[in-house]
Amino acid sequence: MLKVTEILRVKGNTLYTGTPDMPVSEAIRTMSERDIGSMVIMESGTLVGMLTFREIIRLLHSQREVGDTTVRAIMDDAPVSVSPNTDADELRRLMLENHARYIPVMDGPVLMGVISFYDVAHAVVAAQEFENNMLKAYIRDWPTDSEEQARA
Repeated sequence: MLKVTEILRVKGNTLYTGTPDMPVSEAIRTMSERDIGSMVIMESGTLVGMLTFREIIRLLHSQREVGDTTVRAIMDDAPVSVSPNTDADELRRLMLENHARYIPVMDGPVLMGVISFYDVAHAVVAAQEFENNMLKAYIRDWPTDSEEQARA
């Protein structure tokens, strides 16, 4: 069974964080320059929220401009998180149930990374390709009837 820890290993450990008091305009600039869809919001070494394009779009829809808004005003301050031992099926269920494209991975109080819906899809496809290759190799090595008769 595929686990969150394996998805993180394939994904890598690059992580972008911000603070609650950072201006949304700065967060947008970072997200755009780094081509990322989310930022983990940390305060005093603790996860306090997530900022995704969803929150930014809601802000722009409600007031048409970012102005001097801080991340604290728009971030999701109660993001769903998972542990490294969570299996991929449970992760997908949580993502769908909570409409979450990005989920932080926490090992107790320690942030291990963030998994996106894309990361999950990529890991599942890679696991299926590996399994298919193993099955094909197994089938290729399967003894034929003539080989079995020659041994008899």
